[in-house]
Amino acid sequence: MANLGYMQVVRHCNQYCRFCSNPESEYMLDPETARKQIDDFAARGYHGIILTGGEPSLSPHIPEITRYAAAKGLHARMITNGSQIADMGTLKRFVEAGLKHYHVSIHSCRNEVEDFLTGIRGSHTRAIKALANLGELQSRDSDIAVNINTVINSFNCGHLHENIAFFIQKFPFIRHFVWNNLDPSMGRAETNRDTAPMLRNLEVSLNKAMRLLHESGRTFRVERVPLCFMAEFAAHSTETRKIVKGEERIVHFLDEKGTVRQTNFEHLKADVCKVCSLNQICGGLFDLGSWYDPAELAPVFIPKEPIIRQILADAAA
Repeated sequence: MANLGYMQVVRHCNQYCRFCSNPESEYMLDPETARKQIDDFAARGYHGIILTGGEPSLSPHIPEITRYAAAKGLHARMITNGSQIADMGTLKRFVEAGLKHYHVSIHSCRNEVEDFLTGIRGSHTRAIKALANLGELQSRDSDIAVNINTVINSFNCGHLHENIAFFIQKFPFIRHFVWNNLDPSMGRAETNRDTAPMLRNLEVSLNKAMRLLHESGRTFRVERVPLCFMAEFAAHSTETRKIVKGEERIVHFLDEKGTVRQTNFEHLKADVCKVCSLNQICGGLFDLGSWYDPAELAPVFIPKEPIIRQILADAAA
């Protein structure tokens, strides 16, 4: 099981995303605590660590943490907005330390939408420069891997497929994409109530985007989207994959939540889910109540066994 542990290394950021679920604070992970967390992941037999934040590249300890993880046999990767690695010198320093896997968060191929969502003028330009830098290094070092992370929200849910067409054309070296449907339960999304999409508004564009990636031979994952809105690509649901494979997720937060170990990836369900053939492997609806509407859910009647076989075959490959 390829469990990955999440480590918040900072809680501050140089962007002000409308949907950020991690309110900013002055906390920063110190090297000694980082080593203890890495030791724990290694003892649990984890595959690797994901450095997150805030904006993790703002921590001065990234190279040291990366080297220690490698010494413990753990693969390190980072979720970043790309602003710091738009500077080639910074990127090379991270890569030389062994940090060669980057999840670059970009939410729209449209310059004005990306800058609006991040709250910072020029953030789109810097993210594109970061991808160009990564592409330049990847052309000389095939161990460098680049993913795109996108938060699905009401301002991009209609052009998710345009994003994919843009990235495939401009950065063909990117082979994996991740969508996270917006978490409306905390942080700025609670204030910016215009950011949460209705599921019906993301369905068409998301499925077009998944088909583009499937036809191009790329891989992708989708989080917090019920299977009735992505039944054709159910094997690509993060929750479904973790349910089928029996995986867990540990996150070391830099706030009062502390360390959270997640072994249950089912969210809330509606009554109609009881007759859905995929109910046992579906994560359900992330947040009921005033955000996502349970009335949007509808049962599907396709066999779950082929989906399970595909997930297990992927894991064995």
